[in-house]
Amino acid sequence: MVPTPEIPAGSEWPRRVGGTMHPGMMWWWKNARRHGCGSEGASAGEGGGWQAGPWRGPGDDFGSGAFGVRRPLRFLAYKLNLSEEQVSQLAKILDELKTERAQAAVDDRRTVASFADALGLDAFDEARAREGGDLRVKSAERLRDAVIKALGRIHALLDSGQRAQLAYLIRTGVLSL
Repeated sequence: MVPTPEIPAGSEWPRRVGGTMHPGMMWWWKNARRHGCGSEGASAGEGGGWQAGPWRGPGDDFGSGAFGVRRPLRFLAYKLNLSEEQVSQLAKILDELKTERAQAAVDDRRTVASFADALGLDAFDEARAREGGDLRVKSAERLRDAVIKALGRIHALLDSGQRAQLAYLIRTGVLSL
């Protein structure tokens, strides 16, 4: 048996035209860093900062999750050198905060719907607008109380060095409340 002198069809890679990176990849690469830590984050060129759109104002995302980082439990466990017991307690605290923030987001959507309903009628419905405003205030108060309660529990959980490090992270803007 004699080997064939030609390369069999289909055994070569298709011919590549242009560079090795697709232009769409460059768009993704530039924009992947733009989303994350709340609406007050750094701007990444054209299109604004980390907001969902130009119609959103500051504070509309309720801090973009607990403490404004993508994985707050892992981040805090690393930065504060937490023990296993502290991590489990902090997980419970952050879970309660996450639930309260989700409820605040639902209340915000209800508030916007109440305002829209008040404006959508032939005559302005002040009672409905006031209802939406009251809901917004109550939601903000509940969220404030939940954050203060969580901060108190976190204070009791940490030792003095960990509290100082957490205060530094909050003061420098690495964490946001």
